[in-house]
Amino acid sequence: MYYCMYPYPYFVNIPTFHYGIQPVQETFSPERGYRPQPIQDTKEWKDYGSNPYVVNINEASKQNETFRTVIWTGDHLQVTVMSIPPGKDIGLEIHPDVDQFLRIEDGHGLVQIGDTEDHLYFQRKVFDDDAIMVPAGKWHNLVNTGSKPLKLYTIYAPPEHPFGTVHPTKEDATIAGHHPNP
Repeated sequence: MYYCMYPYPYFVNIPTFHYGIQPVQETFSPERGYRPQPIQDTKEWKDYGSNPYVVNINEASKQNETFRTVIWTGDHLQVTVMSIPPGKDIGLEIHPDVDQFLRIEDGHGLVQIGDTEDHLYFQRKVFDDDAIMVPAGKWHNLVNTGSKPLKLYTIYAPPEHPFGTVHPTKEDATIAGHHPNP
């Protein structure tokens, strides 16, 4: 006997699954102590610390107008949203003990990674929805090569910046000592 979930394995109309957004109905119960968080319709973000937090990271990244804003700092990782103006960059930097994940939400650019400041052997063009993994101890930079701000979020593990860090511009980050190059 032929074992198959369907009697005709090459039948054209097999059931398919919708992998898009599934409707979810939540029940909010005040006696359980859980209250829904209001949807943020503001362009101002803040660090929610190590409290449980849910955010539409795509919208948070796209709405952010600052160079860097920390939106969540835990004991072992940190989430920031960033906006890089056209023609500008994050700046060549290294995090000796921190792995970094960056995800492009809007725009495009060029990522450069290497062992030394003058040997950035890894270079790739990056676009919407691309993810970049930077191992600890690697020099790296992300340049906005587009004509609109490059919107992204980054995850540091462990946290890289002090709780509540907000840098409106790259120059502010440099003045605060959170960035090596102006």
